[in-house]
Amino acid sequence: MNGPTIADHFDTLAAKLLTVAWDDLDDVERAAFEFFEDLTADPSIVHARLEELPDRPELLNLCEHYDILDKIVLFADEESGVRVRLHVFLPGYFDRPHNHRWTYASRILRGQYRHYLFGNAELDDHVDPQKLEVIQVREEPVGVGYALHHTMVHAVVAEPFTVSLVVRGPAVKDRFLVTDRQTGEAWWQYGAGQESAQEALQKRMTPARLQEVIGRLAEWDLF
Repeated sequence: MNGPTIADHFDTLAAKLLTVAWDDLDDVERAAFEFFEDLTADPSIVHARLEELPDRPELLNLCEHYDILDKIVLFADEESGVRVRLHVFLPGYFDRPHNHRWTYASRILRGQYRHYLFGNAELDDHVDPQKLEVIQVREEPVGVGYALHHTMVHAVVAEPFTVSLVVRGPAVKDRFLVTDRQTGEAWWQYGAGQESAQEALQKRMTPARLQEVIGRLAEWDLF
């Protein structure tokens, strides 16, 4: 009988995230940072998970490719909604002020991004994006991590090919609001459960794209 593999070790470490109190940001940060340390201390754990993704359709089908961002799902617990992802920010990446459906934690593995924090603003259909004020600006370089509550409004401008490791908690709402301070527009975005099959297919990462991203991660000596 075969024993546990290195890839199995990833699941063992990630399983600890299922006990996190996601409404307690201190607990989120503590558990996520411990998880990040475990993975960065032994890159072979993530490497093994990346190598097996083509044979893990339940994870591969959650991976997404956009013009300015690749999202690789390394772990997903269907019952709780907890996920672990790698984000690769492509040239030209920026996002508009928004909140999230879930609380998350992140650590930068390569590159850096400029992080704009607008505070715990009440966002609804009547928000005036042009009145959103930046409360804090941070540089998030390699090795830096943070935890962000789902109510926090923020935006990121990333250097090309910045890579981050992300742990996201259970979704606590069905939608989140995106705002555009230039045009004054705001619109809701919804979770995958409310997308059409065509919308899901359009953003789904192909196996060929996955191999291309894995190759880049290897070239950068990350995993």
